[in-house]
Amino acid sequence: MGLWQLLLFWGLSQVWASSEGPAENFTFRALQISSFVNSSWVLTDCSGWLGELQTHSWCHDSDALRFLLPWSLGNFSEQQWEDLLQLFQFYLLKFQRLVHGFVRMLRGDYPIEIQVCAGCKVNSGSTTETFLLAAYQGNDALSFQGNSWRPAPEAPPWTALITNGLNQDEVTTEMAQHLLRETCPQLVLGLVEAGKAELEKKEKPVAWLSRGPTPGPDRLLLVCRVSGFYPKPVWVTWLRGEQEQPGSRRGDVLPNADGTWYLRVTLDVAAGEAAGLSCRVKHSSLGGQDIVLYWEAEHRVSVGWIISAVVVFLLVLIVGFMTWRKRRRFNEDIL
Repeated sequence: MGLWQLLLFWGLSQVWASSEGPAENFTFRALQISSFVNSSWVLTDCSGWLGELQTHSWCHDSDALRFLLPWSLGNFSEQQWEDLLQLFQFYLLKFQRLVHGFVRMLRGDYPIEIQVCAGCKVNSGSTTETFLLAAYQGNDALSFQGNSWRPAPEAPPWTALITNGLNQDEVTTEMAQHLLRETCPQLVLGLVEAGKAELEKKEKPVAWLSRGPTPGPDRLLLVCRVSGFYPKPVWVTWLRGEQEQPGSRRGDVLPNADGTWYLRVTLDVAAGEAAGLSCRVKHSSLGGQDIVLYWEAEHRVSVGWIISAVVVFLLVLIVGFMTWRKRRRFNEDIL
């Protein structure tokens, strides 16, 4: 196993050796999901994420690395990425053989699924936090912390055999250290530099209140809608004073056609308890000036709009009627 690890270690060092540029508070995660259907059939999907943005993907069907954003190449040439893909394919082959070997040794059963999450967070001041976690059948199995591999607190006993074997392999440990502490931060620097315009883009949210379908007798469904915001992270909840309401139900953050995001947060309350409630929106584009919408104010505005619409409608009817009478008299005078 030492040969392929040395090749991977050397190749990645060369790929990212020249990447430079400013980065601040960005996290890159490489995610791998491998489903071992049987001893000869393995399905693997991988993806790369810079914060909330998916930058790369790899699928076993196409066996090709996809660059999902115009700047996903970062500071690397196409040839460098091609070399990296070949190393990645070589890693997957060895990874599969390693897993099959452990299954045979432990007399395990198929199918099994292994998930791997590795990456780093680059903070202001050039400090870096790293992580490498692996899960087996959806449960935490092991991690790489500091200079060693460790079983997860509630992992099966056989996990200790794997971590002990990995810790005895100096090449594996050195490679993990280098990839997490050197390679990953350099990757973040290159992506942030190349995607600076998009990463710094901010769009302020627009929020409004409405009623949803009546949830039951003497009850109201209060709806707070927030749309047009970017980037994706947003905090929206219903409050009474400064107290968050535990009944707030947050929907999924959904994409708009223009690349911004939309969110709907509801609250089911008794009709007599709606007074005093508000919806608060926090977003990075607001500069600390939260949006706060009060249910009473929203209700008065709605009533005001209804009254205004009725008045306008009546005025139109009156003007129309007077115009019709004048035309009729004019026609009668002519005749």
